Amino acid sequence: MTPILSLNKISKTYGRIKALQGVSFDVPEGSVFGILGPNGSGKTTLLGVVMNVLLTTAGAYSWFGRPSDEKQRREIGTLLETPNFYHYLSARRNLEITAGIKKKPLGDIDRVLKLVNLYERKESKFQTYSLGMKQRLAIAACLLGDPSVLVFDEPTNGLDPAGIAEIRQLITELARAGKTIILASHLLAEVEKVCTHVAILQQGVLIRSGEVQAVLSQEQWVELGAVDIEKLGELLNDIPGLKKILRSGNHLQVYFENKTPDAAWLNRFCFDRGIVLDFLQVKKTSLESAFIELTNHVSN
Repeated sequence: MTPILSLNKISKTYGRIKALQGVSFDVPEGSVFGILGPNGSGKTTLLGVVMNVLLTTAGAYSWFGRPSDEKQRREIGTLLETPNFYHYLSARRNLEITAGIKKKPLGDIDRVLKLVNLYERKESKFQTYSLGMKQRLAIAACLLGDPSVLVFDEPTNGLDPAGIAEIRQLITELARAGKTIILASHLLAEVEKVCTHVAILQQGVLIRSGEVQAVLSQEQWVELGAVDIEKLGELLNDIPGLKKILRSGNHLQVYFENKTPDAAWLNRFCFDRGIVLDFLQVKKTSLESAFIELTNHVSN
């Protein structure tokens, strides 16, 4: 299947500053693709490049398997900066102005207001909206004309927890409706909760990309204890797929190459060979730790 967006060694420099350095990845159709990284990692620059707001220094990209052109960009809903609405006008009137600028049908306004759950407040002035409502109206503007692809830059930035939850729920609903969504975020939890795929950027370098669960894999291990810790260590070396054993006080931290054996199986394995465990716990690195390990690895 042809990717919705394909990047091939995209680089962008500003003098001696390397904002992007040979970034390549594909965005599958129907995915919610997160571009994740700390502030200054190149996320906004990357979105600016693929939306033709910024020119590349090197590399190329394509939308729908073809070089980017003006017609394609009009078919993509984008939210790349703070929404620019008239504070003294209603939501409906603001969308009428937006539709006129974008050459989208006025008859689509009620539909998008219902999608973002603002239809009942369509005649309210923009200045009366909460931050979350303002952001939902901005997304409504992106939805005019029913584009199949949506591009958002930090869609929950500056929102309170309630507003963040509203936007996340809306993104989930849009994905279920078949939209391909590309969003930049510095929030690990946001990507974990709403994205199917992710590309991690650090200082303009692509660290890793792919399905979220594969990229942000959380290492798992088993911590074991027994009276005879030395004999336990010798016994564990007989388990197929053993990766390494680390000593931690009176316990052993046991890592495996692939799937970690079931705790009950490990307990029985040791018991049948004369070792009674007095401690057994399956542990897993936090998602945050996995992310920090990835980004620190490149920084160093």
